[in-house]
Amino acid sequence: MKSATQNATLFYDYQQKDIATIFTNIESKPDQKLLYQLPTGGGKTMIFSEIARKYLSQYDKQVMILTHRNELCKQTSTTLKKLTVQNKIIGSKTKNFKSNATCYVAMVETLRNRIKSKKINTKNVGLVIIDEAHHNSFRKLTKKFKHAFIIGATATPFSSDISKPMNRYYDGLITGESIANLIENGFLAKPKSHQYEIELNSLKTGIHGDFTVSSSNELYGSAPMQELLLQAYKDNANGKKTLIFNNGIAVSKLVEENFKAAGIPVRHLDNKTSEEERKEILQWFKKTKNAVLTSVSILTTGFDEPTVKHVILNRATTSITLYHQMVGRGARRLASKKTFGITDLGNNIQRFGAWEAPLDWKYIFDHPDDFAKQLHYQIAGNSSSQSPALTSELRSHFPKTLEMAFDIDSHFQEALDMDKKHKSVIQESIRQQVKMCLDNAETLSHALELAAMLTPEVQWRVKQYVKCLESASPSYKTWLMEDYQKRLEGLIKKVYAKIHAHDQTA
Repeated sequence: MKSATQNATLFYDYQQKDIATIFTNIESKPDQKLLYQLPTGGGKTMIFSEIARKYLSQYDKQVMILTHRNELCKQTSTTLKKLTVQNKIIGSKTKNFKSNATCYVAMVETLRNRIKSKKINTKNVGLVIIDEAHHNSFRKLTKKFKHAFIIGATATPFSSDISKPMNRYYDGLITGESIANLIENGFLAKPKSHQYEIELNSLKTGIHGDFTVSSSNELYGSAPMQELLLQAYKDNANGKKTLIFNNGIAVSKLVEENFKAAGIPVRHLDNKTSEEERKEILQWFKKTKNAVLTSVSILTTGFDEPTVKHVILNRATTSITLYHQMVGRGARRLASKKTFGITDLGNNIQRFGAWEAPLDWKYIFDHPDDFAKQLHYQIAGNSSSQSPALTSELRSHFPKTLEMAFDIDSHFQEALDMDKKHKSVIQESIRQQVKMCLDNAETLSHALELAAMLTPEVQWRVKQYVKCLESASPSYKTWLMEDYQKRLEGLIKKVYAKIHAHDQTA
C-alpha cells in the first residue's frame, strides 16, 4: 500500500488544497450534498479518486462512484487502482453481483436497475461521488443513499434544465482553480481562437433548449458552410491533429467525405459506431500526426487525447457545459504543446465568452435563473435583428452566399458612433444585396429575379431602419421602400454592365 505521503506527491498544490477542503466538509457534515467545480483538464478524476481512498482508510463504509458512460467507468476504475483502491465496476456485463468490495464504479442506469431488483444494498454506502454531475439522470438515484455524503463533480455547475437547478439538489459549491490560473501555471494549454460570424437564424431549438439536429444539418450541410469549414481548417489547423464537433451524423459524414476528397487524413465517429471500430479509429487518431477526427455526441466526455492541437466547433450550442467540454478536449498540456487552436463556426464564443474568461460559478450556482436569462438574452440577441423573411427556401436561391443577414441596428449604431449620415446604412444594405444577386446569377435577368425574391427581406430592413429613426412618418416608410427597390435594381444593372464591359476589354 502507498502511504498518504506517497500519494500526496501525485497531486499538484491546487489539487491537494481542494482534497483537504472537501474532506473537511465530509468530516464536519457527514450527510451533506456538495458540488465541486473544476475545469476540464484540471484532474477531477484523480481528485475524487483520492477522496475515495482517504475515506476508505478512515471509515468502515463503502464508496459508490457514479458515471453515465462506459468509458468514464473504465477510466475511473483505472485511476482508483493507481491509487491502490481496489474496486468493482457495476456495468451491463456484470453478473452475479456480490457486495464484497469496498468501492464500486457504476453506470447510472445499470445501478438503478440493480437497486430496483434488490441485488445491491445501499445501506452501507457512506460516500457517493457523481462524475459529470450536471446531468439530470443522477438526481433520483441519490435518494437511494439517504445517509451518505454526496459529492457531485463537474466543470460547469449549471443544469441544462433550468427547471431543475443544481442548488435544489446540492447544499453548497466548492470551486477549484480557474481556467486562466491553470493556463498561467502551465497545467493547461493556452488557446488561440479564430471566430467566424455565422448567420444562425435558420436554427431551431428543440424541447431540451439546444439547437435541433435537423436544422443544424440543413445549415452546416450546405455547400457554403462545408466550403467555409474546409477553408477554415486550411487557414487555421492545416497539418495539426484536429477534432471537429458536429451536431448531426449526416453533416459529420459529409465532412469526412469532403476532407478525404481534399486529401486530408480524416475519420468519422458517432455513438452508433461499434465498439470495435471505435477502438480502431481512436488508435488511428492517436498514432497519426496530422489526423482529423470528425464526430457527433461521442468525444465530449470520457475522451482524453493530449496530442490534439486544434478544435473546430462546426456547430452552435446553447449549452455552456457542452461548449466547455468541446473546447476542453484540446486543452491538455504537453511539454511539446503549450498552445492549441479553436475555430468557432457557431458564434459560441460570442454567446458564452472566451473559454478561458473568468466565470463567477458561485453566483451562477446561487442564482441560476439570472444566469439563464443572460444566456437566453445572448441566444436571442444573436438573431433578434435577423429577418424572419430569410427562410430556407429563399436561401436555396443564394447557394454562393454564406451571410444573407444584415444587422440594421448595429450598422445604425456604428453610423452614429462614427458620425456618418443615417442613409449610409441603407446604402451598405443595398450594396450587400447587389453582391448577393450578382454572385448567384449567370445573367442580368436572373439577378433581377433574385432581387425581386428579396422583397420581404427588403421590407424587414426598411422597417428596422425606420424604427431606428424613431420619428419617421408612415409616408416616409412607403417612399423608402419604393426607393430602395429602385436603387437595388439600378445598381445591379450598373455593376453587371461594368463587370461585363471589363471582361470584354480583358
